[in-house]
Parts: sequence; C-alpha cells; structure tokens
Amino acid sequence: MSNNVFGLDIGTRNVVGTVGYKNEDEQFVVVAQYNKEHETRAMLDGQIHDIGRVGRTINKVKEALEEQTGETLSEVCIAAAGRVLKTVTTHIEYEYPEESVVTDEDIHTLDLLGVEKAQSILKENNDTQYKFYCVGYSTIKYYLNDEVFINLEAHKAMKIGEDIIATFLPEDVVDGLYSAVGQANLTVANMTLEPIAAINVAIPENFRLLNIALVDVGAGTSDISITRDGSIIAYGMIPHAGDELTEVIVQQYLVDFKTAEAMKLASTVDEEVTYKDIMSISHTIPSKEIWDLVEPVVDRITSEVAEKIRELNGDKTVSACFVVGGGGKVHGFTEHLADHLELAYERVALRGEEVLGEVIFEQPEIKKDPLIVTPVGICLNYYDQKNNFIMVHFNGERLKLYDNNHLTVVDAALTAGFPNDALFPKRGTPINFTVNGAQRIARGEAGDSAVVTMNGQPANINTPLEPNCEITITPSSAGEDAIYTVGQLEEFRNSAMSFVVNGKRVTCPKFVEVNGVLEPESYNIKEGDAIETRGYYTVAQVAEFLDVVIDENHEILVNNKPATMDTLVYENFSLDCTFDSDPLFEEETADSEKSEESEEAKATEDKKQTIGQRKEQKEQEQQESEPEPEEVGQPLTVRVNQDEITLKGKDSYVFVDVFDYIDFDLKAGGGRAVVTTVNGQDAQYSQILNEGDNIEIYWKEN
Repeated sequence: MSNNVFGLDIGTRNVVGTVGYKNEDEQFVVVAQYNKEHETRAMLDGQIHDIGRVGRTINKVKEALEEQTGETLSEVCIAAAGRVLKTVTTHIEYEYPEESVVTDEDIHTLDLLGVEKAQSILKENNDTQYKFYCVGYSTIKYYLNDEVFINLEAHKAMKIGEDIIATFLPEDVVDGLYSAVGQANLTVANMTLEPIAAINVAIPENFRLLNIALVDVGAGTSDISITRDGSIIAYGMIPHAGDELTEVIVQQYLVDFKTAEAMKLASTVDEEVTYKDIMSISHTIPSKEIWDLVEPVVDRITSEVAEKIRELNGDKTVSACFVVGGGGKVHGFTEHLADHLELAYERVALRGEEVLGEVIFEQPEIKKDPLIVTPVGICLNYYDQKNNFIMVHFNGERLKLYDNNHLTVVDAALTAGFPNDALFPKRGTPINFTVNGAQRIARGEAGDSAVVTMNGQPANINTPLEPNCEITITPSSAGEDAIYTVGQLEEFRNSAMSFVVNGKRVTCPKFVEVNGVLEPESYNIKEGDAIETRGYYTVAQVAEFLDVVIDENHEILVNNKPATMDTLVYENFSLDCTFDSDPLFEEETADSEKSEESEEAKATEDKKQTIGQRKEQKEQEQQESEPEPEEVGQPLTVRVNQDEITLKGKDSYVFVDVFDYIDFDLKAGGGRAVVTTVNGQDAQYSQILNEGDNIEIYWKEN
C-alpha cells in the first residue's frame, strides 16, 4: 500500500498537484508534480465561481499525476484561500471563587470560552450573509493572575486568562471546495488554510520568536501571516495580486489573458519578450518595458500589503518579511514592499530553494522556487495535523465540523450554539452583604452537571467525536439560592463584650444590627444588607441579659456617674445598681469564679437565644397592641475631633450617642483615662447635645 500524500493547491490561475511522502530522515520526497491552468477564469480572487470547470481542471491534474506515479489517487489534501478567512483575536479570563490549582480541563474550558467569545464578536460584526464555522484556534499568550506564563497547568491561581486567535470560514466556501474535488472522484483527507500551509514551510517554528511577516502572492489574493514570540499572531489578506499585473499587460499590448500571463512570467527570467497580439502580429520587446509598465500597480499592491502588515502587527512594521507565490516573482515587488515597510532590501526576500532544503524532488525538471512553497506545505500539513470536515448529529440537528483531530463533544455544542453556561453546573444566587464595612458573600449551592450521551452511551464534554455520531445534552441545572442567617456569622458566634456589674464581671454577646435595626440570630440575611456588631448595651439591656429587674427608685451609676435605664454601657464600663431580685445573676457570677472563661462563653450562647426570643416577643406584642409608629427624629450636626458628623434617628441626643458614629476603641486605653469635652467643658455621658457643638474625645497621656 502506498504511503504517498496527494495535495492540491487550487489557485485562481492554476491548480498545482503534488504527490509525495516522508522518508525515514523526515524529509519530504516529491515523486510527482503537475501544474494545470484553468481553461477559463472559473475562479476569481481565490474563490470558486464555476464548480464544474474547476472540477474538470482538478480531474486533469489527478489523471496526469496518476500516470506519473502509476497508482490510483482517491484522497486529497486541500487548502482554502485567505480571501474568505475571518480571524478574531480576543482576551478571555476566568476567576476562581478561591485560589485553586489549574488543571488541564480548566485550560480547555478557558479555550472554549475564548472561542465562544470570538464567535460572538464575529457574529456581531458579520456584515455578510455567510454562516461562519470555526476551523481552528491557537493561544497567543496565557496569563496567571495577570502575569504572562508559558504553561498554566499545576500552578495555583485566583485568575487565569489567555489571548486567543480563532479562524473562521464560510460554509459555502468549504462546500464549494468539497464539491469541486468530489467531481474528480476524490474525497478530502485533510483541509488547511493557504496561509497556514505557506507559513509552515517558509517560517519554521524556531524562527517564530521573531516578528516576521509572510506574504503569499497568488493570482487573485495576497495572503499575509504574522509571527511573534513563538506564535502565529495574525492572518490577513488583500484582494490584489498577480492578475492585476496581467490585466495591465492585456490592455497595453492587445493580447489575451493567457498570452499576457506568459509575457509577465517571461519578463522575470528573460531580457526580451516575444509575443503575438490579437491581430497575429509578432513583437519583441525588452523585459524592462514590461517592468516599467507594471511598476505603478506593483507599487500600489505592495503599499496595501505593507499597510495590512502594519495593521495586523499593532500599527508597526515587522523585523523582516518573506515572500512566496508566483506573484511575488515580478520585478521590483520585494524592493517596493521593503520601501513601504521601511526595511532594508535584504530584510524582504523571496523564499524558495532555501526553505525547501528538506524537500527532495525526484523529477529533475522541477525548480525549487516560491511558486511551490504552498503546494508542498499543503502536503506537509497532512502529517502535522490530519483533519477534514465530519458530520455529527447534535440534539437532533445535523452539523458539519472542521475536524482538527481534537474535536470533542463541547466543540459540537459550541457549533450548535448550545449555551456555554448550560454545559457546566450553575450555583444558586449568592448573597452579597457587608459585616462591619467589609464585603462578604454567601454562595449558592452547586447545581447538577449537564447529562451527555453519545450514541446512547454516557459521555462527557471532553469525549472525542466520531463521524456521524448522535450526541444529546440535557442542560445543567442551577443549585439552591444561598441562605445565610445572622446566627451563622462568626462575628455573632464568637464576639462578646464584658462589663463590671455590682463588682462582678459579666460577659455578654454583641448585638447585631442589620441596616440599623436589631435582628435576632434567626434573621435571613438579604442581598445588600449592611450588618454591624454593636459595641454597647443600654442599662435596660444589661438587666434583660442578666434576667434581673433593676430598682429604678435607687441610684443607678455607670462609670460612677448618675445614669438611667437608657444610658449606654460600653466595654469594661462599670454598672452599679440595686436589683429587686438577682438569683440568676448570683448563680452566673458564682459559676464564673469557678471557671470564668468557659462559663462566660456558655452564658453568652444561652443568653443570645433569650434576648432574641424576648425581642421577637416584644415586637409581636407591640404589633398587636400598638399602631405602627411613625418615623421620628431630627438630625443633629456636631464636630467630633474636628470632623463633622450628623446624628440621626432621635428627637434629642446625648453625648454617648456620638460613639455610634466615630471609630474610637474604648479598650485601647492601656491604663489611661479618656478625656471628653463639649465646647471645651468636661462632658457627661448623658449630657444633651445641641446643633454645632464642638466635641473632643481622646486618651489622657500619663
């Protein structure tokens, strides 16, 4: 059985067929090559216009090669022209909920997100009637926590990203190529893109660290590729090439197109050109006359090529430029291109024999020149990436996919427009809130993954595709929305404050305010809630916590100053009062003397529920017996340590109210006394405040 590969370069002016194989030294051996011009202009600017005529030309090339090789050719490698190629370069990122180790699946998912984004961008910008298919993609750069990395796998990251270039072809272009080769009784073994085929020969991978442009000048189009930092970073095309030079010769010398093409080619190798015009009159002219005639067109084409190169390369020139293809052989092409790129002439050169050093031609008459770089590249691409289009059925829909030998179920899903978020399990709605000003999030539950089958058997999104397989995907589901209560907050479970009550230290839990309102531990936190742990009790709340009744007929002292049931008691404040009865208090303080630390914590937990239940009971009683209170209170503006603050929510305000509005840690005294003044006078905690009062609060230095 033959190991030969059959490649066809189906160009605007001619079809070049190549048959060869790779030997043991990894050299490509060309055993046969044949070039046949189209009988008529059946292709324009790289696109098939007359499938029947192109098919007949392909068949003649095939028959000639079969005669040379003595074998029947049934499979062929082809390439699509860059004229109909669409490329989208974009950036995609994925942020983990928490620092995670990057897996190969994570990277694959990132690629898919990038392709999906590129498809969306192309769809938005598509001003044609074509339906485009992604025919391949390559990563330009990876990012780990916003830094460029060569490989992301196994690194820890909070965020990963990549720059990706995706390439697309219209469906009718692919169908036209398949139909044309089908008329020659050939099936497609592999399909690539002409600029990819050319660059794989003309610019080896070890050169791609350099910023180099490759220009493949054909008859109808000039295809452009750019390399940098080890990758192909861009593809492009201008719809101008060798045929425009030929058309100028047609008009000037009154010859048919075929004669003009021969004159153009002869002028590149001979000093004189002989031809017959349409009147059958023979002429002989110097080749320089043709050079001078086509020079304005050459200058215009090279100017547009240079402009496109700069556009693809970030609005700057490249370090060097290689030219392949028959159109690039015309006199003055590389010199004009160098001028427009502002490069030295030696930095812009035709690539032919020097890049075909690993290619052996068994036919001695074949000359290694730029014209055959792309045909050889088409054959070599078969070894690098065997691919073609395959058909699959996805959820009942028939799809055509470009097979790059790595197709998986998820590629079919993307082609079918299946939503990316329906492939992966979705979490329920999270709750975003703040605790003491710090952002906090409670995440929803994870949902179920999509259910994937292929040919009736369980599969997953990374299962390789098989031709004509039946794929079904049941979309993933969302998990339960987040539910989070005040009682689950660490600040509620673990925070406490202590007071000295009648000489005994008492530890109490901190109250929690949600949006300025006291809430029990059973309160369900809502989106946007602002939660604060309150750093004080009122005298009445201390009594409620201790489950005692204070005799208000006797003096109440807070920090040895007269107080009322509404006076605020902060961390380490002292409260002296008379109880009507205090059995629970006595029991708690006796226990605390035995094991103060552990029992204080237990008392704190026990009292949380008691306070919460009493609060809910009182609220319920008020709702049943009292009408809904109207909102009261007048704002009051004062200055505290030179900062202006506005107190809200009351009809009148006392000195201690300002502690709700300032950041002053009453536990940071370190043995020092706190100084409090209003308008320069010593202040009382229960002193009534007035508009514009000037307040100072600071620690007195020893």
